[in-house]
Amino acid sequence: MPGRWLLLRAMVRGLSVRATCSGGRPKRAPGWFAMAASQAKRLKSSSEETENQEENGHQDKRFKRSQEDVEDQNKKFPKRKIVLLMAYSGKGYHGMQRNVGSSQFKTIEDDLVSALVRSGCIPENHGEDMKKMSFQRCARTDKGVSAAGQIVSLKIWLIDDVLEKINNCLPSHIRILGLKRVTGGFSSKNKCDARTYFYMMPTFAFAHKDHDIQDENYRLSKETLERVNKLLACYRGTHNFHNFTSQKGPKDPSAKRYIMEMDCEEPFVREGMEFVVIKVKGQSFMMHQIRKMIGLVIAVVKGYAPESIMERSWGEEKVDIPKAPGLGLVLEKVHFEKYNRRFGNDGLHEPLEWTEEEEEITVFKEQHIYPTIINTEREEQSMMNWLSTLSIHDFNATSSGVQINDRNSKSNDPEGSDGCDNDSD
Repeated sequence: MPGRWLLLRAMVRGLSVRATCSGGRPKRAPGWFAMAASQAKRLKSSSEETENQEENGHQDKRFKRSQEDVEDQNKKFPKRKIVLLMAYSGKGYHGMQRNVGSSQFKTIEDDLVSALVRSGCIPENHGEDMKKMSFQRCARTDKGVSAAGQIVSLKIWLIDDVLEKINNCLPSHIRILGLKRVTGGFSSKNKCDARTYFYMMPTFAFAHKDHDIQDENYRLSKETLERVNKLLACYRGTHNFHNFTSQKGPKDPSAKRYIMEMDCEEPFVREGMEFVVIKVKGQSFMMHQIRKMIGLVIAVVKGYAPESIMERSWGEEKVDIPKAPGLGLVLEKVHFEKYNRRFGNDGLHEPLEWTEEEEEITVFKEQHIYPTIINTEREEQSMMNWLSTLSIHDFNATSSGVQINDRNSKSNDPEGSDGCDNDSD
């Protein structure tokens, strides 16, 4: 291509010389001379474009060779089944689970898989097909939901300084806090015994509608806190939670869920606003379940519904339960008691407990999770706006109406999902 360009340029120069008269005054160049000049210009542009394409191609090839060199080098390391302890702020993400082939909605796993490839822990084709690395998440948290103790299991090359290299390829609001070896057949989803979520909310949500301050100046009294905990304790044990989710009837066996613990902790003040944290531990949760459990307690404490509605909600009668906002819902911890009893002290594997990482988890929550909840609540006032709907809420809405509303809200609500039996909270 460069040779053709030089030849054509020489021809154009020759034409220019012959186009002058004997007196040295130039004549008008013939039409074919202008055409030749135009062709020369196009040929030069084409030559430059080809050179740029070749250069970009060389860069792509160099990057690919570099990636292949890293993979070849790392193949000398053992490939093992491990679990990673993750913490992340979910704001701005469309959940945990990756949608391969769809770049429209960014997820936590998109950034995680990219970091695993770039750090040299997995080959590039494993990032494109996650089954090749036996990837499994413990909880399928949805849009906007954060986690302080998420667990994923997968097979990676155990390279030197593996945690540091992965974290160097991750944004600061996603951290890998721990890594442990597990058995070859381990699945973080199937081996999980229980999940613990917490819900952080402003205390003015519990202010009585008739005689309490309804803004951030409200402070939760000891008597109201005791009543809240009395109502939350009603959820413990096994109940039929068909009214706390969508598209499950009272006869559906999967609507029965076992709640181990649920209580509200002491209030605390951040930036002039008082908050509380409600913790709930259960084997698994269904779509919207936790948010509706909390929403019903708020409705009772504020005086919009009688306490008897809780007992009624576990019966066959349809009760339309209000769903608290998604902001504030966080996956705090996942539990592997059975696995720990069987393999935790076998001399080959460690128990899946993270006491040494608790300080790092606390720091991450203080730096990334709590501030996000507090600032978003101040900016968007999601709880205040939701509370304004309780006065017109119909607790006896028809089943079909409830299902339509829940179905329409699925794609827009930031809810936490536990990833068990395709159910989520």
